[in-house]
Amino acid sequence: MSKRLLGCKDPDIVGSDAALRRAAKRALQIGLETGTPVYVLEDGKIVDLTKRCQRKGKRRKR
Repeated sequence: MSKRLLGCKDPDIVGSDAALRRAAKRALQIGLETGTPVYVLEDGKIVDLTKRCQRKGKRRKR
């Protein structure tokens, strides 16, 4: 959990970090299953996470 949320007393705000992480994980899973790209911003560049995960998966099979 981020340091910013540790001092917060609102349970909705505290739980939002975990909820966003679950949603991102599920979005990636759906993207991989359906062949749909999942774009994120990393270091100022737009990156498709599904391509990265597919490459890692191919390496593991060898």
